[in-house]
Amino acid sequence: MASDLPRLKPDPVPEIHPVPEHEAGGALGDVYARTKRGLGVPWMGVVAMAFAHYPKFYDSLWAALEPVVGSEAFASACQSLRDTAEAEAAKLDPPGILPRLEHIGYGRRELDEIRACNEVFSDGNMPYVLMATVARLLLEGHDWPGQGPLEPRQTPVSAGDRPALMEAHHADPSTAAVYADIRETLGLPFVNTDYRAFARWPSYFAPAWTDLKLAVTGPGYSNAVLTVHRAATDLALALPNPTGLTPGALQAAAREDAVLAEVLSVVRLFQGLLPGLAVNVAFLRAQLAQQVSRV
Repeated sequence: MASDLPRLKPDPVPEIHPVPEHEAGGALGDVYARTKRGLGVPWMGVVAMAFAHYPKFYDSLWAALEPVVGSEAFASACQSLRDTAEAEAAKLDPPGILPRLEHIGYGRRELDEIRACNEVFSDGNMPYVLMATVARLLLEGHDWPGQGPLEPRQTPVSAGDRPALMEAHHADPSTAAVYADIRETLGLPFVNTDYRAFARWPSYFAPAWTDLKLAVTGPGYSNAVLTVHRAATDLALALPNPTGLTPGALQAAAREDAVLAEVLSVVRLFQGLLPGLAVNVAFLRAQLAQQVSRV
């Protein structure tokens, strides 16, 4: 059954070809703008940029998702997935980080800025998880049977501002070492946008990552991520499918771009990665939950 979809990580990790937003012009720039506008996010996730490398595949996938993402069903699915990620992260017992930050001089304004940055990803990662899950289900031959209503979402989506990123070529040696540790620990050739945004505050992110790494490599983490993965699968299957996109149609589109196995390996990479990213961002959010006295 599709609801029993195993969580996979391709081995070896496939090569990906994301085009950065600032380099995307013409038709690709339009695709990026439609994606961000539709999902209500201020940044193109690496997942969507990697998918967009296969234009026929991505056009077919987005044509089916675009009428869905503005619905109440999609908003509800994203909120449910976020709630699951945050509940699972709480089980990992995130240690509070605020006393350590206050000790080195962080004030309320700076902490609120970090929280606001986290909120961008706590909320915005969920559409990407669902996108990757729908793509994998269809490419693997599972039907997308969702027949729910397409009622417009009750609260209009607002993307907000794109977070500033600490790119690898701007990072000092200590931040570069954190990035290398993230890649090694997570087994990935890139550092997610989320972490590059949090690294804007290096004296916050280094200890935050140290705590998170202990959770990622400790007991309970795999089960937490698996729970989010399963929730994403169930929620994706229940989404409305107004265009009636079939596995055969998406597979055919992917074959126009590359060998199907290549596209599927990229989709599996992100569909396996993103539930863990959702848990990780929720863990970092929980670290910041306590209020501090400094103004």
